[in-house]
Parts: sequence; C-alpha cells; structure tokens
Amino acid sequence: MPNADPVAVAPPPVAPPAAGPAAGRLRPAHRLRSALAAAPALITDAGVLGFALWTVLYHASFLFGLRPSVTFLTWLVGCVVIAAVVGVRALRRTRVPAATPAPAAGPVPAGGTGQPRRFLLPVVAAGVVAAVTAGLAGTPAGDVFSWWVPAVAGAVAGIGVMLLTRRAWRADDAAPPAPPAPTALQAGYALLISVGVAISSLYLARNTPDDVYYVGKTVWVAERDLVPTNDFLFTENVAPAMGSLPPTPSIEVFDGALAHVLGIHGASATWYLALPVMAVLAVLALWRLTHRWAPRRPVLAFSVAVTYLYLVAGSDAALGTFHLPRLYEGKGMFVSAVIPLMWLYLTEWFDTRSRRSLLLVFALSVAAAGLTTTSAIILPMLVGAAGFAMLLVGRWKDAVVGGLAAVAYPVGAIVVSRLVLGGMDAAGADDAFFDAEHTYRRTLLVGIVGVISGLALWCGPLLARRRTPALLAAGAALVMSVLLVPGVLETLGALTGISVVLWRVPWLLALPTLIGLLCTVSVPSPSRLLRGAVGGLVAAAMVTSFAVWATPMWSPDSWVETHTRPTWKLPQQRQEIAFWIAGQDRPAGLVLAPSTIMRTSLIVTSRVRVVLPRDFYLVEYDLNSDFAKDRLLLAHFADGREKPTRAQVAAAVERLGVGTICVYNGNRYARETAAELGFTEFASRRGPGATTCYGRAG
Repeated sequence: MPNADPVAVAPPPVAPPAAGPAAGRLRPAHRLRSALAAAPALITDAGVLGFALWTVLYHASFLFGLRPSVTFLTWLVGCVVIAAVVGVRALRRTRVPAATPAPAAGPVPAGGTGQPRRFLLPVVAAGVVAAVTAGLAGTPAGDVFSWWVPAVAGAVAGIGVMLLTRRAWRADDAAPPAPPAPTALQAGYALLISVGVAISSLYLARNTPDDVYYVGKTVWVAERDLVPTNDFLFTENVAPAMGSLPPTPSIEVFDGALAHVLGIHGASATWYLALPVMAVLAVLALWRLTHRWAPRRPVLAFSVAVTYLYLVAGSDAALGTFHLPRLYEGKGMFVSAVIPLMWLYLTEWFDTRSRRSLLLVFALSVAAAGLTTTSAIILPMLVGAAGFAMLLVGRWKDAVVGGLAAVAYPVGAIVVSRLVLGGMDAAGADDAFFDAEHTYRRTLLVGIVGVISGLALWCGPLLARRRTPALLAAGAALVMSVLLVPGVLETLGALTGISVVLWRVPWLLALPTLIGLLCTVSVPSPSRLLRGAVGGLVAAAMVTSFAVWATPMWSPDSWVETHTRPTWKLPQQRQEIAFWIAGQDRPAGLVLAPSTIMRTSLIVTSRVRVVLPRDFYLVEYDLNSDFAKDRLLLAHFADGREKPTRAQVAAAVERLGVGTICVYNGNRYARETAAELGFTEFASRRGPGATTCYGRAG
C-alpha cells in the first residue's frame, strides 16, 4: 500500500552462543545485561504488588483493631515470604543450558494506522484544528470562536482515530508479535534518570495547603500509632471525619507506620524516604509505557516526556505540579504512576491474556485505592475507554474481565466505607466546578503548550505502535473528546454528584507518553538518517516550546522553593516558629497563632492542637455554626486582617477553650487584646518572624 506508513524492520536475529567453555565465560555478563534490562519491570511490579498487599492488610486491620505498627510488621513479613517464593521460582526458570538458542525476533509493527491518505489526512486535519483552537482558548486570539469549535473538531478527530485504528486492527489477522524487550542500555538510561529525579525530589519544596491533612495524618499515626477514623485536624479524633475524605487511602498510614517503626518524624519519613522511592517508581512507570507504546525511538520519547513534566508546571492543575512537588500525596502518585502502569498492564492483558497480567491489573487497582479516592472516579473512565476500544474489535470477554479486575476493588472500597461511615459528600474536595473549556485550560493548558497537548491527545494514537497500543490510545482519545463536548461534564456531575472533582478527568490520558510519541513521527524516505532527523527536530521544537512558554517545576511561579540541601516541604521560617511554639511549656487548651503557622503546626506535631488548621475544611462542618465562625474570627484576628471587639474575641476564646495566643510582634492590636483578656506573656522570639506568646492564667 504505497500511502501507508513505513514499517520498521527488526534487526537480524543474534546468533546463539556456541556451546563449550566460551559460552560459560560469557554467561555472567549475559545475566548482568538481562538483569539490568529487566530491572525497571521488576522494580515497578514489585512496588505495585507490595503496596497492594499493604493496602489489603490496612483495610483488614479495621476489622481486627490492629495498630499501624503491627500491620506494618505483618506486611514486612508478607513481603519477605512472597519475595522468597518468587525468587526460588525465578531461579528454577533460569536453569537452562548455555547453548540454548534464543528464538529469532520477528518484525516489529511500526506506528501509524496503515491507512490510505484519503482516510488519514482528514482525521489529522480535524485533530490539528481541535488542538490549535483548544490551545488558543482563553487567549486573546481565542476570543473570536466558541468552545464548540475545538469540541466538534475534537469529536470528529476522536471518532476518526478510533475508526482508523479499528480498521487497521481488523486488516491485520496475524497474531500480535511480542514487543521488543528493552535493552540493557535503554533500561540503564531509564534507571539513571529515575535516580536523578529521586535525588532532585529532596531539594524541591512546594508547600501546599493540603499538606496539613496528608502529612498531618502521617504525623498523627507516627506519634500515636493509631489510625484516626474521625476528625484529627480540629479535634482529638472526636468530631465526625470529613465526608469527602473517607479513611480508605492507606499511603499516609504507611508513611506514619514506617516512621513509628523506625523512630523518626512522620514528615521525614514522607519527604526523605517515601518521596524518592515514589519518584523512582513514577519515572520507571512512564518509561515502561513509553517503551511499550512507542513504535520507534523510545528513549527519545521518554526523554521528552520527562522533560515535559519538569518544564510544564506552574498551574495548580498541571501534571508537572502533580509530579515531584506533590508526588507524596496519593493523588500525585496516582496520576504519575498508576495511570501509565494501568495502560501498560491492560496492553499486556489484551495482548497475552495471561494470568500474570490480570493479577497485575487487579493489584494495581488495589494500590490505586490505597492512594486516593479519586481512583474510584478516574479508573472506571480509563477502563471504559480501553474496554470500548476492545469491544469494537470483538474482544468483549477480555474487556469485561479486565474491566472488573481494574475497578472492583477501588469502587468496592468506597461503597463499603460509605455503608459503614455514612453518605459521601464531595463538598470539601474542591471549591468550584470547571466546565469542558476550563478543564482543558487547567490541565492541558493554553498557548503553544496547550496546542502540543492537543496534538498529543488527537494525533498521538496515530503514532502509537500498531494493534493494542494504538487501539487503547484511540479509545482514550475518543472518551476524552466526548468529555470535552459542552454539557457532558455538567450531565455527568448531575448524575453522580462529583462535579467538583471532574476537572481531573484528563488524568485518564497517559499524556506525557502521548506527548513523547509526537517525536516518533516518521516520514516516507529511503534515508534512515532523514527519518530520524525529523523526530529529533520535533523533539527539539517541543522542548524549546516548554522551556520558553511554560513554567518549570523549580520556578517560584510554581510555588516551589529550591534548596541547597534536603529539606522538608515547608517554608523554613514557618517551620522554625512552629517548632518553637511546640517546644514551649504552654497552658492547656488550643493554640491560636497566625493561619500559616497553625497550618504548619500539625505537620510539626499532632500534640499541639490549634484553633484553625485550614479554613478550607470548615465547609465540612457548617459554616454558620459557632464551631466555624469562632475559628474564622480568631484566625483573622491573629493574622491581623480584622479587629474584632474584645468581647467578640473573649467569647470565641471561651467557647473554643483557647489556652495560648501566639502572634507576630507587628500585630499590636492582637497583643494588646490578649493582655486585656488576662493572658500573660510567657515566651518571645526574635526576628525574622518575631513572635510573642501569651498564656491563659490559671
């Protein structure tokens, strides 16, 4: 077919090693290369299975009332036993004669649809129109057209891509060949990048308001060896827990149990131990999917994908922001590692139908449930996209089995927790609903970066490796195209009651991998050098665009501070003040301090109870109640934003049981009012951040 994309030709098979002493001398080196090539898969699969086991044990611990440290030690024993069994089986499988010939490699299917240009060009044109107009939305140039333009063009492109990949699948009757295994050199490069990313995670600090909940819960578990099933922010595990955050995620408890067993601070366990490990797993997950889906130049595609994550941050919803700066939050690890691994495992399941692949799909879904409740929302969409694509080619049984394995546990965990703890209310998850246009602008961004994201969404599937990778990528593009049509998210939110978190639906895409696939484009040419040069030029153009028009991860505009040594992810002055307050001999009762200090305090220690950990969470507890009004009034008073009367302050202090008031020295009104209320000065701290603390007499 003259207009079809060229097919990559596999290198000639390597001749089997000759029998005899020479083969024996080469065997250790061969084993070393094989182990290095397999290391990314072994590390990520072990991480998935290990965290899935922890999550199951954590959920079971509620039935038996086990302390987190006991659950953690049980998990360690289980991991050792499983590792021993797997290791013995692996050794038995590797006992083969040195002269056993390896099977000859078959041709590797290249990317592209293999369709005539009369079908391909209109689809690509629709995708380009959708990408350009969607990327311009929200800019002055985009004011001349409505969102219906990219929505309609995207829907046409999504449907067209799906039909093209379906046609290519049906035209290829041969069994799918095994994908090429990564070489030792490729795997070594991926491992080196993952270690570099892990090291950089120690020096980048992004303080986010959510840390008071996620890291605060870890600190609570580390200090008390107890899982708080009720509120631990405002009360001592007494008030009802926030309805939008049921205790199904296990990651914070894992970090807390690790800290308790090792005898270190919970924040240190999170930011110095867990975060670098998560970074390695996330980068290797990205590598594995990119290698599996890329038809050519996987190392270049992977490098572009990693560069995209580092250079495209800034926005509070950009994927780069949810990588290293927030990877220790379960939702960050979910979008950065679980999403690419789920696409990878589903690809393997549909290709091989092996029990191992199905087990990994299920284990990953359990791990996802242990990371975030968002998994119960995004995974069904992801699996629905993959399943619909498989249904179109007649693989309904595999789609149903794989789908059930991928969603049963996370959805079941949420249902069970709601039946036990009560109805779920997502009010505290976010504070606004974002329609299709704003969802695109928040997550895929605007301008040239938004255009590149759109090209990855609508044209990336045409570049993926043929058969299963291309079909699954097309399914994701089709579902995302439908979700971006005006009114669809509104309808979905009305039916499910989860409107406030639907801006996360683009997470179902393996976007960094799809962006990397853009540099695997090939042009019909007899010159291999020319074909490779095109991919290199595309990669250089994208990286340059990210560097010029995006906000890098380490920029202050991304709310990130870069340090010269490993640090906690907190502003250092706030951290010092919070530790200073915690070290004082304080009267009994709640501590009132500036809002940023109170938010930091619960990360420093759960033993210091503060008036207002974070005002955002008060929406869960009736903003019209004295419980909420008193806390807001006193926080504004301590911040110096308002000057309530002495009677108002006195009444709120009495109702809440405030025992200590710590304010900056510059807040003269708060200092004078504290003295008038009978609070006496007992500690002061010099600048920067000069602070004085007053204690209640008696």
